[in-house]
Amino acid sequence: MSREPLILLVHRIPYPPNKGDKIRSFHLLDYLSRHYWVHLGTFVDDPADFGYLAELAPYCADVHAVRLRPRWAQARALRGLSNGVPLTVPYYRSLSMARWVRRTLRRTGARRQVAFSAAMAQYLPEPGSGGRRILDLVDVDSDKWRQYAERHHGVMGWVYRREASRLLAYERRQALAFDATVLVSEAEADLFRERAPEAAHRVEAVTNGVDTEYFSPDRDYPSPYGAGERPLVFTGAMDYWANGDAAAWFAEDVLPRIRERFPEAVFYIVGARPTAAVKALERFPGVVVTGAVRDIRPYLAYAELAVAPLRVARGVQNKVLEAFAMDRPVLATGAALDGLHLERGYPLQGDTSQELADQATLVLTGDAPPDSRMRDWVTRHYEWAAHLARFRDLLEEEAEAVTQPYHRPLEAP
Repeated sequence: MSREPLILLVHRIPYPPNKGDKIRSFHLLDYLSRHYWVHLGTFVDDPADFGYLAELAPYCADVHAVRLRPRWAQARALRGLSNGVPLTVPYYRSLSMARWVRRTLRRTGARRQVAFSAAMAQYLPEPGSGGRRILDLVDVDSDKWRQYAERHHGVMGWVYRREASRLLAYERRQALAFDATVLVSEAEADLFRERAPEAAHRVEAVTNGVDTEYFSPDRDYPSPYGAGERPLVFTGAMDYWANGDAAAWFAEDVLPRIRERFPEAVFYIVGARPTAAVKALERFPGVVVTGAVRDIRPYLAYAELAVAPLRVARGVQNKVLEAFAMDRPVLATGAALDGLHLERGYPLQGDTSQELADQATLVLTGDAPPDSRMRDWVTRHYEWAAHLARFRDLLEEEAEAVTQPYHRPLEAP
């Protein structure tokens, strides 16, 4: 049986897989490409990422990449304040994308469609057009904006509250329009079922995974740290507000408590696009902001402790899974661990500055040695293909399963 065409719409180019949403969307693309002819529509918000289009070719029958200029997108979004729509939707509005989707539907007759994030749902046809439509919300984004609103006042607090309300209404409408809505964890799925009870029967949880062969502690890595340092590392995209907030809290309130006893402790903030506020954290003793690095694995491999002090978090944190895979102890807040199915209480956890500092002290004194079972646990429970197979179940619910073997590179259909 020949492979069926499928349209996959992603709000940010799924390569390189170097941050949370791009890691999930890339592995979803990789999995779907093994079973369908994938026609990928995506936005590119960093011009340098156009250089990665060739990397996507082996996975796709067709790629339509639209340049997203953030300032123009913000202007479009702000105009939405006058018409009641969530700002997220006009931010990702594109005539070019809409035309490509219509042409691709006519040309291929693709009856299977996947929208990755609520913003991309606007491009797919209305219900009743046949086939199967899956919406991967990943997280309950509307609740993220609600959490932001709680931490902001004035105009920005009002904007975030408005977005939380408008986006939830939009998410609920789309959940009724799609055959299934997927979220990244059971906790996120339960939250959305509570917020959208009319669509609860169509809500599924498909969790993230981690590539344990790539994130392996058994490889030889060069140490990126200075002699005599006791490194604590935080990884993530540093233009993301929640990561910046976490890094600032740790640098300002937690690290000084640790350095009172361990002055050689150094907090490394490793991730692309650090904001001016994140860069300014280097004013604190023992803080290093690296910016983008070619490979985060050496920073994890030689860290005495990986930290995830997130106060606002949604879903499954890839940074936690990657650190566990690298056999590193992880110091985290409850919010950072909330999406994981931990089989027992995780000891290195705290939600106040003092709790986090106390737990870090246990590790640095050797009283809380690394738990090697966490890598085994990640390997058993967070293998990508095993989780993503649920997408195919949902796409094939009314169709015969496709059994065509996968070959790379793909020829044109």
